Amino acid sequence: MELLYTIVLTLGTLAVLVAIHEFGHFWVARRCGVQVLRFSIGFGPSLYSWHDRQGTQYSIAAIPLGGYVKMLDEREGDVPASELHRAFNRKTPLQRIAVVSAGPLANLLLAVVAYWFLYMAGESGYVPIIGEVKPDSIAAVAGLESGQEIVAVDGTATPTWQALSFRLLDRIGDTGTIRFAVTYPDSGMIYESEATINRWLSDEEEPDLYAGLGISLFTPEVPPVVGEVVAASPAALIGMLPGDKVLRADGVTMALWMDWVNYVRARPEQPIEVEYQRGNEILRAIMVPERVTDEKGEEIGRVGLAAAVPEMPPEMVRQYPRGPVAALGASVSRTWELSVFTLKSIKKMVLGLISPKNLSGPITIAKVATASAKSGLESYISFLALLSVSLGVLNLLPIPVLDGGHLLFYTIELLAGRPVPEKIQSVGYQLGLFLVLGMMTLALYNDFTRL
Repeated sequence: MELLYTIVLTLGTLAVLVAIHEFGHFWVARRCGVQVLRFSIGFGPSLYSWHDRQGTQYSIAAIPLGGYVKMLDEREGDVPASELHRAFNRKTPLQRIAVVSAGPLANLLLAVVAYWFLYMAGESGYVPIIGEVKPDSIAAVAGLESGQEIVAVDGTATPTWQALSFRLLDRIGDTGTIRFAVTYPDSGMIYESEATINRWLSDEEEPDLYAGLGISLFTPEVPPVVGEVVAASPAALIGMLPGDKVLRADGVTMALWMDWVNYVRARPEQPIEVEYQRGNEILRAIMVPERVTDEKGEEIGRVGLAAAVPEMPPEMVRQYPRGPVAALGASVSRTWELSVFTLKSIKKMVLGLISPKNLSGPITIAKVATASAKSGLESYISFLALLSVSLGVLNLLPIPVLDGGHLLFYTIELLAGRPVPEKIQSVGYQLGLFLVLGMMTLALYNDFTRL
């Protein structure tokens, strides 16, 4: 059932993005006087189709991994003389540029609309207060201290955890200086400092931004109270339930949740005498952690419990109410920032400043989409907007077979006054197809290695 839910959600997400993208091409093509023959969501045999008054066939195809808009074009078949004025290849370079660019721009517009609704509904985030600073780390060299709030990085405000993470993501792979602006609680003074970075986190497959700086952000202490019990886990087998509080393990007091986690991790397949409280009752049992391998390849113990995480104190939460106009401005700004960030990340990956293992394919998209949906509608819409920006920007890259490749050829035609020779276009499409297939193969390989 879980797998079916993931598949349906992923295909639905991709269908929305593809439909918006192809509708952009379709809408502008119609307004440029181009005859659209087919609007298809998916490839292969048609499962269901219908026609409109202008003769366009709308199709839901069997392979739901993409879509396309087929236009009247002399390069793809004979066109009656009476219909030549409606052929795509007979349109001016500017009109063809408009049609081709409309798909990616539609994806970017979808992101703007999605963020607009999110921002009008109200935005909130946690204040980035430093919890601990690791000695001899980048943060320590910069003079950052526990209890300070990071208000800006490289001159850009970081009012929330999300904003701080985004600014740090932008510096992955960089060499040079990173600048911080911090303040103390209840103080109006802002202190600025800096530290040097050298290809920061460039070799990390899953970079930990805060550990890379040498800091942890403040969170309330988590008591050893159970929030979730995994079915058929060692904890479930002894009957532990959400709400239980771990008191002692082998007679050692567990003051915080991490005390319990560290104790279990260090004892794979070793019996642990657990004392825990349920209401007013004290219970005892022997639990044997299963042996698993963590993300670092180390063998650890796991019992299948998750903590009941306490809520953040009200003073640690920032609210951002916005009206329609302010929300629209913020959504446009957010979409622009993500677009620039995507391009910079691609550049860094090409230059070897970011590990190519960060490239993700459909399996990772499916996992993130499912997790986002489970976290709530707001989280899912935010993920949909991020994915839409990525799709729009990637399609604008000047690679033949992508929309950006067509834009490149049509722009050259516009400037030179004549089309790019067919032989050059053919070679370009072959190279572009090789590059795109190579990227897809790498993305799928990365997906499978993460399973």
